Amino acid sequence: MKRNVGTIDRIVRAVLAVLLVVAAGLIGFGSVGGIVLLVLAAMMVLTSATAVCPLYGPLKITTNR
Repeated sequence: MKRNVGTIDRIVRAVLAVLLVVAAGLIGFGSVGGIVLLVLAAMMVLTSATAVCPLYGPLKITTNR
């Protein structure tokens, strides 16, 4: 897949993932809200690490130069 996530976007996603994990911990990791936040955090980490966002493709969005 073609990279479509730029450096600043990747940093924002990584920071957001950390914040989501902290929020999940405050809510409770075993609660429904905590699990949802952990799944969102995992998605942010994955897209940040790979520099590919599956939603950007069909929408023809790219933050990569």
